Amino acid sequence: MSALPTLPALLQHFGQTPTRSRLLWLQLVIVLVAGSVHAASLAWPFPFVFAQGQPLWGLQLLALTLLAAQLDGCRSWGRAAWLGGTFSVAMLCGTFWWLFISMHDYGGLAAPLTVLAIVLLAVFLGLYYAAAAALFVVLAPVRRAQRALVFAALWLLAELARVKLFTGFPWGEGGYAHVDGWARPLAAWIGVHGLTFLAALVAASLAMCLRARKTRWLAAISLVFVSVAVAWLPATDGASGKDQPPLLPVTLLQGNIPQNEKFQPGTGVVTSLRWYGEQLRDAKTALVVAPETAIPLLPQQLPPGYWQAVQGRFAVGEQAALIGMPLGGTQAGYANSVVGLKPASSPASPAGSSTTGSSPNPAQPYRYDKHHLVPFGEFIPPGFRWFTSMMNIPLGDFNRGTVVQASFDWKGQRLAPNICYEDLFGEELGARFTDPALAPTMFVNLSNIAWFGNTVAIDQHLQISRMRALEFSRPMLRATNTGATAIIDHRGQVTHALARHTRGALVGEVQGRSGITPYAWWVSRYGLWPLWALGLGIVALALALRRR
Repeated sequence: MSALPTLPALLQHFGQTPTRSRLLWLQLVIVLVAGSVHAASLAWPFPFVFAQGQPLWGLQLLALTLLAAQLDGCRSWGRAAWLGGTFSVAMLCGTFWWLFISMHDYGGLAAPLTVLAIVLLAVFLGLYYAAAAALFVVLAPVRRAQRALVFAALWLLAELARVKLFTGFPWGEGGYAHVDGWARPLAAWIGVHGLTFLAALVAASLAMCLRARKTRWLAAISLVFVSVAVAWLPATDGASGKDQPPLLPVTLLQGNIPQNEKFQPGTGVVTSLRWYGEQLRDAKTALVVAPETAIPLLPQQLPPGYWQAVQGRFAVGEQAALIGMPLGGTQAGYANSVVGLKPASSPASPAGSSTTGSSPNPAQPYRYDKHHLVPFGEFIPPGFRWFTSMMNIPLGDFNRGTVVQASFDWKGQRLAPNICYEDLFGEELGARFTDPALAPTMFVNLSNIAWFGNTVAIDQHLQISRMRALEFSRPMLRATNTGATAIIDHRGQVTHALARHTRGALVGEVQGRSGITPYAWWVSRYGLWPLWALGLGIVALALALRRR
């Protein structure tokens, strides 16, 4: 049986001359399609063929296999950079195209400028992958197994660069496609970035083995073997079921306030205050959670008696609340925050007076301030004020909270809030797991992604939260304005959910967890440095072999 034909051989078969320019254009088309497939693998965006909104790990492997196949054997680092850059721009634009809605529909930026801004963002982030592709051609060893390892290491480094550089924006990383795949048991050991490395290694191995006469059959056997081995990994629920926290009844609120009305005094603000006030008053469960900026005003801006009534509601009894709202003032600055109310709190204490990053004073409401702020929405990068002035977005420069802040203790649970896309940065959530006695027993995400409409952004964010649950073996409560409001158990499975873009209250029970997964152990102590060391170590070894 002959090996798979290369592109030049295919061109000759159809009677065409495989010129350098024609071959390049064909390769660019292939990687353009592959990048789009990669974006679709994270949350299938179409309501046909596959389940809409679900991750498809097979498509993610297919996309990377197509890219690796085009890079393997490429002799020009410049061509490789074009191929890697084209793939990544298609991948990134296909992943976060919904930024158009926030910047154009709600921000008022002209459509051509909005499209240009999104493409330029994708091009800028795509430089990491273009550099990785170029370095692969420069460093690629002779042996196929070594080439696959180098490809995976460089791909990992490109993803890590997207995590850390320029505040980080790793939305759409390939590892999230495997939240339901054969590799999901590994999430509690190596995290999403480790899954990204593994997927790149498998894809590159497939690309290189399938082109070889004698080793093609090994690719399929190896994939089956790895899948079976991973499926038999020991469970990492964190600890045995003997000493787990008790079940906690919860109510998660979803106001479905239209984004173009949310901060308007005569419409959205009135609706928010009325509806969330009623839900907080009438909730029956031990915990009720209202999403990010559910109360869209500062405490001092609220109608007389409103905030005092909300605090008084939870000052006595057996119920507590976590409420998203802005806090601060002109002198101290403002913060995107979560306020926690429970019977130990004093209704007379001002919500903005507690200190983040330390154990809350029992006489004051709990407070969590968002740490990882959104560029252009919650802070303005230096030199870009001219860009934000072109948009009509009612947010500005916020203060940052510390990375490690105290959990909200309630009913034997340690609840760790995170706001909006903060759950995208697992290494920052992991910083809370250094001391098992203080580690969170569950996460609580409060979001408002109505900025991005009824789009695949909701599904993508749900996959991100599910991955965090897998990594740390912790449930994730999600209270959002428009979706996905859901309860995710410690195995990363959605157990309860509200229909998106509807108004309602989700009631359910959830059990926290108290053990520490391998990933939580090492990421809480070393951050992402072990992964950086892995990627850089492989690259350094390839460079040494190349020189030899």
